[in-house]
Formats: sequence, C-alpha cells, structure tokens
Amino acid sequence: MAEKKKMTVKFDECKGCGLCTVSCPKKIVEIQKEKRNKKGYFTAVCTDDDACVSCAVCAAMCPDCAIAVYK
Repeated sequence: MAEKKKMTVKFDECKGCGLCTVSCPKKIVEIQKEKRNKKGYFTAVCTDDDACVSCAVCAAMCPDCAIAVYK
C-alpha cells in the first residue's frame, strides 16, 4: 500500500502565489509549470515528499487554504 502524501495542494484552488515556496524550511515546494488549473494558474507542488517534515508552514502561509498537510 502506498504511503499517503504528506503535503497536498487542492489543484483548482491554488493560485500559484508562491508564498508556500518561500516559507518552506526544507525548500521542497515549487510552482510547477506543466499544467494550469481551471483558473489558469500554475500550482504549487511538493518536490520531495520523503523530505517533508509535515511542519505545515506552507499551509499556514496559503491565503486560499489550498494546502493540506498530513503527519
């Protein structure tokens, strides 16, 4: 059974503002450039789920509550 991701982004709610990318202490959150959401934004993504410590700083910084963090 695959382990659940520690940090998930609600794809259609993220506006790609980048606040999560600058607040991540591990520097593992980036704005992806492959696919736009229905609002036309590139969204945030965790680039290394194994390195994520579930601190939730990214979620706290998100003005749209588009990030969920799990332990």
